[in-house]
Amino acid sequence: MEKLKEGFYQRADVVQISKELLGKYLMTHVNGQTTGGIITETEAYAGIRDQASHAYGDRRTSRTEIMYNKGGVAYVYLCYGIHHLFNVVTNKEGTPHAVLIRAIKPMDGMEIILKRIGVDGKSKTAVANGPGTVSKALGIHTRDSGIVLSGDRIWIEDRGVVVESSNIIAGPRIGVDYAGEDAKLPYRFRIRI
Repeated sequence: MEKLKEGFYQRADVVQISKELLGKYLMTHVNGQTTGGIITETEAYAGIRDQASHAYGDRRTSRTEIMYNKGGVAYVYLCYGIHHLFNVVTNKEGTPHAVLIRAIKPMDGMEIILKRIGVDGKSKTAVANGPGTVSKALGIHTRDSGIVLSGDRIWIEDRGVVVESSNIIAGPRIGVDYAGEDAKLPYRFRIRI
């Protein structure tokens, strides 16, 4: 088990990073409780040239400014006023690339995860199968935006799980119909089950 280093996040190819995050473990230590799971679904957002990105056209707002940091920090934003969505900022400082973590398979702290999302133990397979549920399950909140992903609150680690490219399904991202042609880009990646 090893936390991902800055160099992993600070590469230029957000699509490749998005694929390589599959099989890694997203972990949190919140209120003295450690929880986490295997990342099973991601979406890549390619900054100022990607109409689906919050930074499209070089938009810099108080919310998106964190995307312009160097890779290896969290970008957490509120969606529909209720869902806290967790993204990994990638690339070098000034290039606002990010990867949305859409789903995980919970592995560590299952009882805590189930309690956080208010589900009984019978539905473990569908516990964190959407980006809002991922954050809820792991205790991630918008106040975590900007947190460095090599610290002790939120981190991503490599436990040696290898996801072969033949087991990765690529397709268009979800909920970005407003992005014109960019909505059709195959920037969503899932592990074939």
